[in-house]
Amino acid sequence: MSLEAFFSTSICYGAGAPEAGWTVAFPITLPLAAIALIYGIGASRLWRRSGQGRPERLRQALLFAAGWGVLTGALVSPIHALGERVFSAHMIEHELLMAVAAPLLVAACPGAALMWALPATLRRGTGKLTHGKVLQALWALAARPLSATVLHGIAIWTWHVPALFEAALQQGVLHYAQHASFLGTALLFWWALLPRSGRRQTYGSSVMHLFFTSLHTGLLGVLLLLSPKLWYPANASGAALWGLSPIEDQQLAGLVMWVPAGLIYGGAALLLAGLWISNSGTREATHALRPG
Repeated sequence: MSLEAFFSTSICYGAGAPEAGWTVAFPITLPLAAIALIYGIGASRLWRRSGQGRPERLRQALLFAAGWGVLTGALVSPIHALGERVFSAHMIEHELLMAVAAPLLVAACPGAALMWALPATLRRGTGKLTHGKVLQALWALAARPLSATVLHGIAIWTWHVPALFEAALQQGVLHYAQHASFLGTALLFWWALLPRSGRRQTYGSSVMHLFFTSLHTGLLGVLLLLSPKLWYPANASGAALWGLSPIEDQQLAGLVMWVPAGLIYGGAALLLAGLWISNSGTREATHALRPG
């Protein structure tokens, strides 16, 4: 098998319609299967050791299953193959990765389950490695809300530069690098902003960065929607599959980035703002009830 075939293998249903096939390329399916297997092993070990924490473990497992399911659907279902010929399908795939799968996976807090899947000696070695001063300093810098927001924004805007976007369509390695950077920076972004137990949550900062992300991604969507010029001609070759002209395909892609994705980022910001107000009220009431 050639390198290009290795990175683009798909199973197709219907003669003459490769754009409607299911993608089974090993660089996609093997990591997805490995992650599911590793998480399942670790989660089952934690479940056996859990007592009162089982409801929380079950909630996390359901969130992980939902996130993994969305991730798999985006990368393996016909959406992925269609995305190579239809720009709006490509955009739907990207938004599923960044705005749906990533927050679900982060909310599942899968770190403990993934660690517990490892043998005890490897688990201890990994723990020592992650507690190294240099690695911790780099992670602390990257995981700041501002850093995570900037990195996520850079990934989104850089890969939408026409020359780079179309190069990714032509080269399987670049295409997967594009997906990896979208998903990786999205995981970092949501990890830095979503509340979780064990850390002091700065709701105001999270709300600001979520609204900023909804604004700049919405701006990119509007530019795609209103532009009279076709940005990615190679990605519009199959627009007729959805009954669209190439420019209508681009406009639909812009709407997907602007409206549904913007609603997710903006909705998350409003949710955190509500939690911020609720927690502030609770703290003020508790302070008022203290004697003296």
